Amino acid sequence: MVEFTTEPFELDTFPEHAAAARKVVDDAGLAVSVGPFGTGAEGEADQVLTAVTRLLRETLDAGATRISVQVSVLGDDEGNGGAAAGATREEGGTP
Repeated sequence: MVEFTTEPFELDTFPEHAAAARKVVDDAGLAVSVGPFGTGAEGEADQVLTAVTRLLRETLDAGATRISVQVSVLGDDEGNGGAAAGATREEGGTP
């Protein structure tokens, strides 16, 4: 999962850098959720990492002056079926 915000914020219009970011995650086939403080997108690890690289390049090219990015690995608890988390629980360890 990746969460990101592009700046500068513009309240009167939808900035070109924000449109570029949304296009990248849509083109990557990620499940997107837009929130009040940023956008989240979920998918397979390679899919997300490829999208992040493209997102950084394309939003900067479109005028972003700052991009905040957080990448999280989701396990079974988050509904993504992470193999490492499941293996740990089966062995009796604490995830």
